Amino acid sequence: MALVLHAGSTNKNGFKALIAAEFSGAKVELVKNFEMGVSNKSPKFLEMNPIGKVPVLETPDGPVFESNAIARYVTRLKADNPLYGSSLIEYARVEQWIDFATLEIDANILRWLIPRIGFSVYLPPVEEAAVSALKRALTALNTHLSSNTYLVGHSVTLADIILTCNLTLGFSRLFTKSFTSEFPHVERYFWTLVNQPNFRKILGEVKQAESVPSIQSVKKPSQAKEPAKPKAKDEPKKEDKKESAKPKLEEAAKEEAPKPKAKNPLDLLPPSKMILDDWKRLYSNTKTNFREVAVKGFWDMYDPEGYSLWFCDYKYNDENTVSFVTLNKVGGFLQRMDLARKYAFGKMLVIGSAPPFKVKGLWLFRGQEIPKFIIDECYDMDLYEWRKVDITDEDQKERVNQMIEDHEPFEGEDLLDAKCFK
Repeated sequence: MALVLHAGSTNKNGFKALIAAEFSGAKVELVKNFEMGVSNKSPKFLEMNPIGKVPVLETPDGPVFESNAIARYVTRLKADNPLYGSSLIEYARVEQWIDFATLEIDANILRWLIPRIGFSVYLPPVEEAAVSALKRALTALNTHLSSNTYLVGHSVTLADIILTCNLTLGFSRLFTKSFTSEFPHVERYFWTLVNQPNFRKILGEVKQAESVPSIQSVKKPSQAKEPAKPKAKDEPKKEDKKESAKPKLEEAAKEEAPKPKAKNPLDLLPPSKMILDDWKRLYSNTKTNFREVAVKGFWDMYDPEGYSLWFCDYKYNDENTVSFVTLNKVGGFLQRMDLARKYAFGKMLVIGSAPPFKVKGLWLFRGQEIPKFIIDECYDMDLYEWRKVDITDEDQKERVNQMIEDHEPFEGEDLLDAKCFK
C-alpha cells in the first residue's frame, strides 16, 4: 500500500513530509478532496487520530500523526538518509533545530497570527510577548546562519525542511519586508531554500506578506444552511426569464473568458539589433582565444540603445568569511534571477584567496534601466550597489572585458570562483 497523507493541499505541516519524500525518493500521495472541518471529522479519520488533528499519514503498519513524527518516518524510509546528517553529533543537532523550529519559531508565529485572524481572543500583551519571543529566536537563527548555509553540515537536512515550512507561514502571512530586514541571513536562507527544486515543487511560489493582517473578531461556528425547497413540478415557466437567460449567459461567458496575459514591458521596447541568444551561444561555444573571439564578438553585437551594462558590488563583503557560504550566496542569487533569463546575461566574480571574500558582478539588461520586475521580485538586488557602465570610458570598458573573460588576477587579486548567468 502506498503512503497516503491526509491533509489539505496548502497545509504547511503536510508540506514537511512531502518535501522530505522528494529528497528521500519516497512515494507519498496526498489524499484527494480533503476538506478541513469535514474530512478530519469523519469516522475513518477519527480512527486514525481521535482528536481530529491534521495531518495524518496512512501507512501499511498503521497511522502516524503529528507532522514532525510523520516527516521523521518518511525520512527513515531511506537507510542512512543524509537528511539526518552524517554522524551522531549531526543527528543530535538536526533534532535540536527541529525542536527550535517548533518551540521557538512555529509556536510564536501561531501566537501572533491566530488571534489576528479571529480564531482566538486578541490580547495586545500576548501579541507583544509573542513578537518579542519570535524576534529573539530569529536573532539567534540569524547569528547561526551568518556563518552557515544550512542549519547542520553543508547540505539540506530534515531540520531545514521543518524550519522552512514553519517560516513559510510567517513570511507569507506576517513577516513584511521591514520586519525581516532585521534578519538578512534568515532572509537569504529562506529564499534560497524555497527556490530549490524539491521545495518549490511542493510549496509553489512563495510571496512575502505586504502587511500584517488586521485584527478580526473571534469567529463563531457557522450554522448549517437550510436545504433549498424543491420547486413544484407543475410550476409554470415564465417567458420573461426565458428571454432574459440568453443575454445573461452571454454576459457570463464574457466575464469567464480568459484575459490575455499582460506583456512584459521589455517586450514592448523597439526591436534591438542585438540577439541575446546569439551572444549567449557565442560565449558558451568559445573555448580558446576568448578575448579575440568572445569579447570582440560581444562588442560587435552590443546595442547600447537596446541594452545597458551594469556593475554590481556586494554591500556586505566583510561578512563573507567562509568560502562555501559566499559561493552558495552567489549561487542562490543567480537561481532567483531565473525570472530574467530572457532579458539578461550576468557574470559574478568571487574574489580573494583569503577571507573576507569580495563579490562583484557585471550584468547586461534589456533596456536602459534595471528592469523593475527584477527589482520587485528578486530581494538580492538590494544587497548590491549598482552602477551603470559608461562604455565611452575605456577603463570601464576594459573592466567589462576582464569580467566577461574571468581575467585573473582581477583588480590585483586572485579569483576564488566565477559564475555565469546565461
